[in-house]
Amino acid sequence: MSTTKTQEMPGHAGISLSARADALEHQMIEELDRKIVRSVLFTSGDRDPTAPIMPPPGGKPDPRHFLMGDDPRLQKMPERPTLLDFFKHRFAPANHLLQSATHALNAGHDEKTILACLLHDISVSGFIRADHGYWGAQLLAPYVDEEVSWAIRYHQALRFFPDASVGYDYPEAYIRYFGGDYEPEPYVKADWEYARNHKWYMTSRLITLNDIYSFDPNAKVSWDPFIDIIGRHFKQPKEGLGFDGSASAHMWRTIIWPTKFL
Repeated sequence: MSTTKTQEMPGHAGISLSARADALEHQMIEELDRKIVRSVLFTSGDRDPTAPIMPPPGGKPDPRHFLMGDDPRLQKMPERPTLLDFFKHRFAPANHLLQSATHALNAGHDEKTILACLLHDISVSGFIRADHGYWGAQLLAPYVDEEVSWAIRYHQALRFFPDASVGYDYPEAYIRYFGGDYEPEPYVKADWEYARNHKWYMTSRLITLNDIYSFDPNAKVSWDPFIDIIGRHFKQPKEGLGFDGSASAHMWRTIIWPTKFL
């Protein structure tokens, strides 16, 4: 939840924690032996991407080379990374996904539905939040059954629209998040209209039914019940995710090297 109150630390009156964190990160980057930059997408909003980039203070040229490999601030990935390696070394804590998949498992759903619940927010966890259903589906498409990636793509639209026939209500959390007068964009409504008449509608709808809209930080969850399901339904490439030449390999490599210059 955002706040307008400036948080201060003793001895740093008037400097917010966010500003101090940014300053510390800038100092850490300056101390590295490679220049590290962020993508335009990452910085867009914090700065106008159409504005010229200001030269460094003092105008002195920086003799360092740009980073073209591992970012020393991140954990090093294995040579042939697996799905679980990404969850271990790159993605945010998976409690939300594990809770959703646990709900689906306890409800007795089939393994493809459980996997879809386990991976439905994978883009939010490790890549990008905006249009996360679409990005997540594209990221996973070469490695899962088409029904699984389809369900992940369209859960983004279905979650905004109730379905009384299966007991799905509009999440109360969304009223807090977006306001009571929020209306999904036209493309989201169009995808809902399309998905509701599709043969895989219920698989995607089950993602929304088993989703956790009020996160429980005290829930006890584990990867153990899902290891075999992943093994049976996720096509792990022998070369490692990002190095198998798939249509989404570049996305996995971007997650491995998010600050690589080119």
